Amino acid sequence: MNNTISQISSLLSLQQWQVKNTLELLIDQAATVPFISRYRKEATGELDEVVIENIRLLHIKLTELAKRREFILLTITQQGNLTDMLKTAIDNASTIEQLEDIYLPFKPKRRTRATIAREAGLEPLSKTIMFRDEKDIENQAPKYLNDEITDVQKAIAGAMDIVAEWVSENSSIRSIVREAFVREAIIEAKGVKTKMSDDSKFANYYNHNESLRRISTNRFLALARAEREGELKVKISIDTENITDRLKNYYNRNNCQNRYKDLAIEDSYKRLISPSIETEIRSLQKEKADNSAIEVFSSNLKQLLLAPALGEKRILAIDPGFRSGCKIVCIDANGNLLHNENIYPHEPQREWTMAQKKLSTMVESYKIDAIAIGDGTASRETEKLVKSIVFNRKVNVFIVSEDGASIYSASAVAREEFADYDVTVRGAVSIGRRLQDPLAELVKIDAKSLGVGEYQHDVDQTKLKSTLDFVVESCVNKVGVNLNTASYNILTYISGIGATVAKNITKYRAENGDFKSRKELLKVPRLGAKVYEQAIGFLRIQNSIEPLDNSAVHPESYALVKSIAKDLAVSTNELIGNEKLVGSIDIKKYITESVGEITLKDIVKELAKPAIDPRSEVKVFEFASDIHTIKDLKIGRQLNGIVSNITSFGAFVNIGIKQDGLVHISQMAREFISSPTQVVSLHQHVVVEIVEVDESRGRISLSMLIDDAKI
Repeated sequence: MNNTISQISSLLSLQQWQVKNTLELLIDQAATVPFISRYRKEATGELDEVVIENIRLLHIKLTELAKRREFILLTITQQGNLTDMLKTAIDNASTIEQLEDIYLPFKPKRRTRATIAREAGLEPLSKTIMFRDEKDIENQAPKYLNDEITDVQKAIAGAMDIVAEWVSENSSIRSIVREAFVREAIIEAKGVKTKMSDDSKFANYYNHNESLRRISTNRFLALARAEREGELKVKISIDTENITDRLKNYYNRNNCQNRYKDLAIEDSYKRLISPSIETEIRSLQKEKADNSAIEVFSSNLKQLLLAPALGEKRILAIDPGFRSGCKIVCIDANGNLLHNENIYPHEPQREWTMAQKKLSTMVESYKIDAIAIGDGTASRETEKLVKSIVFNRKVNVFIVSEDGASIYSASAVAREEFADYDVTVRGAVSIGRRLQDPLAELVKIDAKSLGVGEYQHDVDQTKLKSTLDFVVESCVNKVGVNLNTASYNILTYISGIGATVAKNITKYRAENGDFKSRKELLKVPRLGAKVYEQAIGFLRIQNSIEPLDNSAVHPESYALVKSIAKDLAVSTNELIGNEKLVGSIDIKKYITESVGEITLKDIVKELAKPAIDPRSEVKVFEFASDIHTIKDLKIGRQLNGIVSNITSFGAFVNIGIKQDGLVHISQMAREFISSPTQVVSLHQHVVVEIVEVDESRGRISLSMLIDDAKI
């Protein structure tokens, strides 16, 4: 364990006590990452969720490495081949690649050419090839002739097969080749003639090569997809002549040089080493590309989930359409469906006036605070309709992303929520709820369907799911949830609460009514003291008999808060939200062995502004009123836009038409930036300039490098 702590602290540049305490909380106390990062800051030195999660993942990786090391040591010991030198090498191996290189000569093998040669008794001749000159080899070879080995050349060839295998299993040789691939490899793509097409999105790669070290994540994943679809043949290689000369020099430094050994080395590299290392390097590059793509996806997802929430407002939501009409729903402040119907203002019905009257009546009847319009087909036309109406109350209009709404509307979750309504109603409700609380609604949808990643279907799906689940869990616990209105879906992401307990909570609430206090949660079946400890700080109860229940103060600190209130001669209720009074608290007076200064600062901050939503406020946005299709775009025109997706190579911006435009990373800032996230964030309002329009391919190039003189 001490060695693991030392390794993790070194790899993550942390103090050993931070790693030790974090692992004790994670392993010995079975604490969750959100709980540790929020309520155990003294123990970790204020490590955030990302670092704590990295400690957890690295511990798993090092544990697996240790298990593999133990297996290899045991296997080689049972074979009777373990020496002190070999044991030292295995103990000192710090990566799985180094371990496997050492283990390779002792690993059970399938029947190979070298195996057959050994069975024919040619191993002594192989040693002659390694250490003697050509004349000695040719003189010794006749000794090994028999019914199967009928001539000298066959004997030498068989012995060379054994030499080739020895070379391929030499860990130093594999290390030399691996390092050469890392430094020098070229990735080359060639189009498959029967699949090539000028219209293909992979056409630019039909005759492509570049340094593997410099290839971008998106290009590597594009090549991998094209190869998988049979459109490209992709190869990763280094200069064969150069590397084989280096391998020959390695073996010929102290040994006699001969052409048979050189030929065996060349054969070993081409037939055994190169394919193996290429596969390994390709796998490592894929892992690197996956990690980069997953990082972009998780960053986008976090921004999406923490998008501004309008809050508990009454919403009229519109899922726009042409021929099939626009589906309208009215929902109350808690997202409950009040009314639904269709209007047909667009082609071919063109019932514009009737649609205006219906919308006006619904806004008045249901006391609507805001209108949410899906950003899909007929969105801009529907926005024009809504803005043509003079309502008798202030009603803001918002364009809301529809990404994933169709997935939700056809899901089991949606069917359970709205069993008596069809998918169009469910989709419209989802659009409205996204405006009220995007986090609460989006957790119901598979994150991969939200349209905020790149090549998400090509990366390691297990790692992608694990990472995205971590992001969702982090966001849900960062915001916290109202225990009496939270859906089953969002409760499953609360620290310590899984699917079973979440289901039991919603069932208990349905049978017994709203929770009156946090303590009542302990009455829920299978929700014991440990789950309560991990979860309760992230659950809020409005109008509880205990005012602290609607804050992020953990119940373990309630007695402390009451002590502070008593010292100030006020009630807890009078203390909460009184910034002046809270500001007078002498924190150092309340420091104990169990409660440190960091925790006290958090408590005081929460008392001053309890249950503050960390998300920003929703802002009304206006697209250009005269831009409706790609045909309306003019080069040089400046437009308002909303960042809809961020990739490693740039950002896509919604400018109010069907096609999003791309701002390439080179068009984002006048200075060099390594990532678009240095300049933009998801849903950010930006001003862009039209650089190029390819109407036939539906592609729009944008720039954020706008001359101030033009504005």
